Amino acid sequence: MLRAGGNAVDAALGGMLAACVSEVVFTSLGGGGFLMVRGPEGATEVMDFFANTPGLGASGPERDPEFTPVTVRYPGTEQVFHVGPGSVAVPGALSGFLDAHRRHGRARLSDVVAPAVALGRDGAVLEPLQAVVLDLVREIMALTEECARLISTPHGHALAGDMLHNTDFARFLRRMADGEVTSMTSLPFADPLLDLMRHTSGHVTEEDLATYEVIVREPLLVERNGSMIAMNPPPAFGGLIIGEALGDLELIDGSPLSWVDVVNALAEATRSNRVADLAEQTPQVKQGTTHISVVDADGLMASMTTSNGAGSGVVHPGTGIHLNNMLGEEDLNPGGFHSLPPGLRMGSMMAPVIVAGPDGSVTGMGTGGSERIRSALLSTLLRLVDLDVGIDDAVAGPRLHPNDAEVQLEPGWDPRVPDLLRNRGPVNIWPAQNLFFGGVHAVRREADGSVVAVGDSRRAGAAVVVPL
Repeated sequence: MLRAGGNAVDAALGGMLAACVSEVVFTSLGGGGFLMVRGPEGATEVMDFFANTPGLGASGPERDPEFTPVTVRYPGTEQVFHVGPGSVAVPGALSGFLDAHRRHGRARLSDVVAPAVALGRDGAVLEPLQAVVLDLVREIMALTEECARLISTPHGHALAGDMLHNTDFARFLRRMADGEVTSMTSLPFADPLLDLMRHTSGHVTEEDLATYEVIVREPLLVERNGSMIAMNPPPAFGGLIIGEALGDLELIDGSPLSWVDVVNALAEATRSNRVADLAEQTPQVKQGTTHISVVDADGLMASMTTSNGAGSGVVHPGTGIHLNNMLGEEDLNPGGFHSLPPGLRMGSMMAPVIVAGPDGSVTGMGTGGSERIRSALLSTLLRLVDLDVGIDDAVAGPRLHPNDAEVQLEPGWDPRVPDLLRNRGPVNIWPAQNLFFGGVHAVRREADGSVVAVGDSRRAGAAVVVPL
């Protein structure tokens, strides 16, 4: 997109659509997300196109949600997801894509969708890490025949090196480029989705689609060590938790004791009054899955995180769009599944970030990783802002994540760190760095216009600097 004259937003949008084919589990136009845009002069906004709770204008008897519990087993822990039609929230990704292009894009829509159309038609090579992810969620992807086809090959389930095709998605994108799809209420999108909902125990309604709006928000700003850190504001949770932790922490010096302070601050921020008050008002989705950061020659920066949850195992008929499972978390609804009122913008741990440094540099970053989003970004920000290390080393450094039961640690820490942490509770040391701890993909533009880009190896991240 950049080579073709598109700007940073065009490139982020094009990349997101390409990921819908090549990273079919991580993101989809059937999910939602957030786009932070910073102009060359510093004006910054966040476009919130995350999911809404469904059910506006619903009539007829209330139906039980159609759920299937699935356990995803990582090397060091496991996580239960609920999938099926009843797990699908109102998807905002299509509206977010179209609104972002209208608001900030420079390239023609047909050019923005073209790479993803080619991938859907001709195939995208399944990378080794994506093959690992498919193994983790294979039970979800096999829930329906239509979903299984997204990862099937002539010899069966896809393996690393195989080609993934999605001709239905390519055809849908061409309809977008031709102007047949301009919103969620456009017939090629709305009709098959609503028909699916009527014939299953799904809850998305015509009124849900008609009333959905992309919300433009002011970023949450935190000043630290001369840097201005812009983060995703409430009702999203990730930026707030990171901001609370940054506010409670003195500047760290990188010593083992300072990293113990980071764990304590992160744990306290997760339980803070502000977070608790927000949790009472907003249903919180902890899932978050993929990120892209782009800066262009003019200095426009885009930091975009999108998610399909773990995926519902249900495909939007005829479009090749894998629908989200944002409603499939038990602790999302303490009063029971679908006890929340319809029409609420759901909260998320997703937290695209842009950092303006005192030296004139600007850095965009973000990550997937469910609950680990907050810890992955906090550790990267502290290395970048407090310890003044390069963006590549800030991303590569070992990570930690406190949860209710124990502190999860990647290898590579000073051996005193786990010993000190054991004074506060159990510690689980992983055998190797893992996608469980997120994938912080970042780009940094220096004051002289030079650029460094980093893709996190934990999620086989890719980075490229396009020469002028």
